[in-house]
Amino acid sequence: MLITVARFSFPYEAQIAWAKLDAEGIPAFIADEHTINMQWLYSNALGGVRLQVPEEYIEQAHRILREDRTHDLVTQEGSSSIPCPQCGSADTEYYPFGKRCAFLVFLCIDFPLYPVKHGIKCNQCGHKTKL
Repeated sequence: MLITVARFSFPYEAQIAWAKLDAEGIPAFIADEHTINMQWLYSNALGGVRLQVPEEYIEQAHRILREDRTHDLVTQEGSSSIPCPQCGSADTEYYPFGKRCAFLVFLCIDFPLYPVKHGIKCNQCGHKTKL
């Protein structure tokens, strides 16, 4: 019997979680991946892409999926964050400008015209800057 341990809006998110479980030797399966790849608008209706494991692996799977390995990645690869021009903090993250506009353009003209600009957002002061 397979039990759903996580749900995702996009198939690539489920693939990443599946890879984490697979690396630990936990058999996992992804349900509804191909359906949502073909019709991504069905994602909410179907409950998203489901990551499932056998019953005996539920606790291990939850523990592994809750782990935050960000520190390990930063230690291994280093940090390349851009400092905030407002306060100088290095606690910044990627921020796409124009995402909402791009979505509205897609809805209106039914054509994928994405005028999205890259930027950063400071997690300390909230300042947003275009790159």
